[in-house]
Amino acid sequence: MEKVTIPKLLQKKRAGQKITMLTAYDFLTAQILDEVEIDILLVGDSLGMLLLGYENTLPVSMEEMLHHTGAVCRGRRRALVVGDMPFASFHVSDEETIRNAARFIKTGAEAVKLEFCGCAIRRVKSLVEAGISVMGHVGLTPQLVHQMGGFRVQGRSEEQAQKLIEDAKAMEEAGVFSLVLEGIPPQVAETITKTVSIPTIGIGAGAVCDGQVLVICDLLGLTGKKPPKFVKQYAGIREEIRKATQRFKQEVETGQFPGPEHTYH
Repeated sequence: MEKVTIPKLLQKKRAGQKITMLTAYDFLTAQILDEVEIDILLVGDSLGMLLLGYENTLPVSMEEMLHHTGAVCRGRRRALVVGDMPFASFHVSDEETIRNAARFIKTGAEAVKLEFCGCAIRRVKSLVEAGISVMGHVGLTPQLVHQMGGFRVQGRSEEQAQKLIEDAKAMEEAGVFSLVLEGIPPQVAETITKTVSIPTIGIGAGAVCDGQVLVICDLLGLTGKKPPKFVKQYAGIREEIRKATQRFKQEVETGQFPGPEHTYH
């Protein structure tokens, strides 16, 4: 099983081969995604909403991110693992940013992801100079949800679109090896993808990006909520879990389980 590396991702862009990325938060999911040869496993701070019950990603701590990153790293053999830098983990200083990012690398991740904000460019430069690989993130950046007034599509006006293109170029110049483009019109994503030499990975940015990412819980139909427009549900696992646990409850209550075949003799 050939390991996915950053140079190989760059080769895929140049060859016109699509890159696959999914979020993963635990050992077993990481194993499964690795078996089907997903290229990148993102330990996203979305785990705060999906696994920990927070209202948004802002309360997620470094300790929570590292806990789940370690589990994912132990479950994969092939995929590249990227750890999401949580809110306030890279905003104070270059030194603190490097310390926090280094903890992801020591846990087993190959790179960290950093959402675009006012300090993003200098933080990326400091990380790259320290030898830490960085994935950038522009467009709808969940850590700025309050400034954006909610989870809204970005780049619809000409001014906003130009700003996103400039942000993407600046992130590339700072040294990121790839860019997540979230919640932007496809024509803006296409311009960015053609302008930068690094891979772009879209989520709600159309089919023109060099790769695509989805949140695993959305893909599997685990949330029980109506998914965003850009999500395609490939399974209905929540309903399957509900049916299975309901059968367990009924069989225990009626004495069907455990049967003789489940009993030691």
